[in-house]
Amino acid sequence: MGLGRFWIGALLVAATLAGCGEAGSDAPRAALAERRAELQDAIADNPQAIAERVELARVAIRMGDGVGAEAAVNGALAAGGNAAALRPLLARAFAMQGEGQRALETIDGGAIIPEMIGEAAWVAGDVHLSNGDLVAARDAYDRAVREMPRNSPLWVDVARFRDASADTAGARDAVDYAIELDKGNSAALAYKANLIRTEDGLKAALPWYDQALAADPDNADALIDQAATLGDLGRYRDMLVALRRAATVVPGNPRIYYLQAVLAARADNYRLARSLLQRTRGAIDDLPGFMLLSAVVELELGGEAVAATWADRLLVEQPNNFTARRILAAANWADGDADGAIEALLPIVDRPDADSWSLLLAARAASEFDRRSEAADYLARAATLARGEAPPFAADYDYGVLSQAADAQPLNPGIAIPAIGADILRGNGERGVARAARLRDANRGVADAHILLGDAALASGRFDLAIQAYRTARDLDASERTTLRLANALFRAGDAAGSGAAILALRDTQPSSIAADRLAGHLAMDLAHWDEAIGHFERVRRRIGDRDVVVLRELARAWAAKGDDVRALALIDRAYRLQPLNAAIMRIYADLLAKRGNAQAAADLRDKAAQIGR
Repeated sequence: MGLGRFWIGALLVAATLAGCGEAGSDAPRAALAERRAELQDAIADNPQAIAERVELARVAIRMGDGVGAEAAVNGALAAGGNAAALRPLLARAFAMQGEGQRALETIDGGAIIPEMIGEAAWVAGDVHLSNGDLVAARDAYDRAVREMPRNSPLWVDVARFRDASADTAGARDAVDYAIELDKGNSAALAYKANLIRTEDGLKAALPWYDQALAADPDNADALIDQAATLGDLGRYRDMLVALRRAATVVPGNPRIYYLQAVLAARADNYRLARSLLQRTRGAIDDLPGFMLLSAVVELELGGEAVAATWADRLLVEQPNNFTARRILAAANWADGDADGAIEALLPIVDRPDADSWSLLLAARAASEFDRRSEAADYLARAATLARGEAPPFAADYDYGVLSQAADAQPLNPGIAIPAIGADILRGNGERGVARAARLRDANRGVADAHILLGDAALASGRFDLAIQAYRTARDLDASERTTLRLANALFRAGDAAGSGAAILALRDTQPSSIAADRLAGHLAMDLAHWDEAIGHFERVRRRIGDRDVVVLRELARAWAAKGDDVRALALIDRAYRLQPLNAAIMRIYADLLAKRGNAQAAADLRDKAAQIGR
C-alpha cells in the first residue's frame, strides 16, 4: 500500500515507552552481581545466616530481581529473621513481580519495626503510583520522605510521582535533590535526562544519559531511553549500538524489540517489524505506541482486519488520536468497508481544520454510496489547501449547570476546564480567563495549567497574556505542543520574527518535529531562502512520503525559483495528481509547462483553473 511513511513519521517521538526503574537501582550492575555472588557463597557456608540473606534480598531488589528478592527474604524468615523488619522487603519483592495487591496486603499484614516504616511507605507509594491512584501515592510518599528524607533512590520515585501528576517543576526539584544526595545515582541521572528531553529538547538530554551510563554502564533503562532519543535525532547507527548493549543487559526486554520494530518500519521492512513486535509476547500490547505501530505494520502487510483491530483498541484509550482514526479508515477502505471508513473519519472531517488526506478518502467513500453532494463538499474543502480553526473546546454542555459546578469547585480540572470552554464559546472570554488563571495559580509547576490559560487568553484576543502563559509553559515543557502555541500567539500578535525564532528553536531542539520543519520551510519561503526551504520540506517529505500537497507545491516553487524546472515539474505533477481541482496548483503547473514549451497543455490548465476560480 505504500502508506508506511505517512504513519511512521511521529512514532519515535513517543518511543521511549518509559519503564519504571526499581527502588535503589543506584549502583553499577557489575558490582551488584559480584556482591550477590559473595553473599551466596557466605550463605552456602552458613545456611542459618540471616544478615547475609537480608543483604542478598536488598541486592536482588537493586538488580530488579523480584523473584530472587522474595526467595532471599523467605530464607531469612525461615532462618529466624524478624518478620516485622522483613515485611517491607517482602512487599517490595512482590511489587517488583507485578503483584501490587499482594504487596499492600503484606505491608498491612502485621507489625513493622519503626526503622522500616519509611521503606514500607515507599513500597506503598510505588504500588499506588503503578495503579494510577495518585492521591494514595502522594500520602505514602509524604510518609516515606518524612522517615527517610535523605534517601536518594526514594527521591527518584518521588520525581516519577510528581511527573505523573503533571508537576514538572516538582519532578525537576525532586530529581535534582536525588542527584545532590548521590551524584553517582545512575537512575536519578537517567530520569533527569528524560525530564531534560521534555523541557529542553533531545540534544540537551544526551549528556545526561552519558552521565547515567558512566555511573552504571549496565543501566538498561538509560540505554533504552538513550536509544530512543538517538532515533528521534536520526542517529540510527548509534541507536542500534545502544539497543544491542541493552540487549546484553536485559535480553528479551520488550521495549528493545519495540524500538527495533520502529526502525524496521522506518526502513519499510514491515515483515521484520512484525516479527520483532511478536517477540514482545504481549508484554506491552496495551501501550499506545505499540498499538499504533502494530496497526501500521499490519496495514502495510495487507492484514486490514488485524490493523483495524489494533486501531480500534487504541481509539478506546485515545478517542481523539487522529492518526489511529486515519489508519482505521484506511484499513476499512482497503477491506471494502466504505461505511466503516467514513465512520472512522467523521470526527476528523467534521472539523474545519481537517487534513486533505482525510477529506479525500471521505469523498471517495461517500461516492461509493452515491452521496455526490457530500463527496463534492469534501473534495472542495480538500482542494482549498486552507484550514479553518477548530473550536478550542467542545460545545456540548448545559452552560448553567456547568458554570455553577465550576464556581463551586474552581480548582477541579475535570469541571473547570469544560466551564472555561463554555465561557469562551458563549463570549464570556474574561470569565474563562479568570477561571484558567485560578487553576494556573494553584498549579504553577504544571505546564498544562499555563497552556490552558494561554489557550483561554488567545481565544479571547488577549495576546500578551497568552504569550506570557505559553512562555512559562515552555520553560516547563519545551515540546512541540507548547512551542507551536507560543509561535502562533506571537504571530497573531504581530511578532513574526519572534514566531520564527520559536519555530527554529523547536527545530534545533526537536529535530524529529515534522511540524517544526514544515513551519520553518514556510518561513524560509517567505524570505526567499530557497535552499533552506528545500532542506526543511525534503525532511518532511522523507518522513511522510509524497502525500502532503502543500509540501510538494512548496518544493516545486522553491526548485523553480532556483531555476531547476525539471525537478519542479515532477513535484507539481505529483501535487496535481493528488489535488486535480486546486486552482493554485494548476497555475503553477501551467507556468512550468509553458516554460518547457508545452503551451497548449499550459493553456488548458489555466482555463480549468479559471473555471474553478469563478
